[in-house]
Amino acid sequence: MALGASLDNTVVLAQDGVMGGELRFPNEFLRHKVGDLVGDLALLGARIEARIVAERPSHAGNIQLARALQAHARDTNREAIVDTAKIMQYLPHRYPMLLVDRITEHEAGKRIVGIKNVTINEPFFQGHYPGHPVMPGVLIIEAMAQVGGLLLMEEVEKDEDKVVYFMSLDRVKWRKPVTPGDTIVFELELLQFRRQVCKLKGQGFVEGKLVAEAEMMATIVDR
Repeated sequence: MALGASLDNTVVLAQDGVMGGELRFPNEFLRHKVGDLVGDLALLGARIEARIVAERPSHAGNIQLARALQAHARDTNREAIVDTAKIMQYLPHRYPMLLVDRITEHEAGKRIVGIKNVTINEPFFQGHYPGHPVMPGVLIIEAMAQVGGLLLMEEVEKDEDKVVYFMSLDRVKWRKPVTPGDTIVFELELLQFRRQVCKLKGQGFVEGKLVAEAEMMATIVDR
């Protein structure tokens, strides 16, 4: 048995049946498989709203499904549900500070997914750095914040008269450099919204790999 396991918390099968007595439930093996599936899919870190039919599931198969769902969620070729023209109606930013190209997913009051295409024509690459272009980390977080701002603007009335001000950043981490040709997929979740003050958690991915993350506090004020 594994460390900490006993006949009180583990089902052990012998040639003549179950060791240590009867099963607690007639469908205990089925419950075990369902628990495995739920636990493996929980590693996605997001709520799945779906009906899942599993036939002979295994940990390997469950993880393969989770990876496929993750890849689909971060597909940079997905059709935009909010394009640049619509984004400019919500955000006051303009070139060169508008750092969101499109929104591909949006659950009102919950989460949003936005895309930033990074090209060599970005003005900041002229000085950061000549011969070795790397997107400044603060601008990655700025782009993340703009995606979050779009999520927050959906929560207020008369959004054309409002603007989002970010108040604080916490647990900011940069994992990998972002260079020309990369496409950043930003995923943001609304953690709290009270009295015009909001808390968000954001992550940025390039080709499915985490490049940046942060927690943000923001407020919505009149323009």
